[in-house]
Amino acid sequence: MAGVVEVLAWLEDVKDPEIPVLSIIDLGIVRAVRQDDGRLTVVITPTYTGCPAMGVIESEIKAALHDHGIEQAAVEISLAPAWTTDWMTERGRQALLAYGIAPPVAGTCGVLPAALACPLCGSTRTSLLSRFGSTACKALYRCDDCREPFDHFKCH
Repeated sequence: MAGVVEVLAWLEDVKDPEIPVLSIIDLGIVRAVRQDDGRLTVVITPTYTGCPAMGVIESEIKAALHDHGIEQAAVEISLAPAWTTDWMTERGRQALLAYGIAPPVAGTCGVLPAALACPLCGSTRTSLLSRFGSTACKALYRCDDCREPFDHFKCH
């Protein structure tokens, strides 16, 4: 049976369906990998209750494990403790930025920053346009210099 470190490395290939530049490891939703009596269980926490991507993510995890010879695998959903953006890796935050999404800002949970650095040109002259962006977990900003709109992944 594969070790936990090896399984976590395999799961780097499982991407978030909504933000495909993030692996589920970088998103921080993989909470545990357990091995009991020859069966491997991956415990994941959704970014929010009712996340519609969980079915796809579960299928992709099982497919990744199957591709590495793991036939007896299960995915367990854990709702507590609730997922937080604090669980995202620094590599994940940098991937968001390179993708054009301003990453969550530590210490801003519950409050949207008045201005953020534009992920496209770096200007800090930005404005909040909407508390909700392309998904509920994002807000929409616009850069006042390059005039491009961009999403901000809210702190949760």
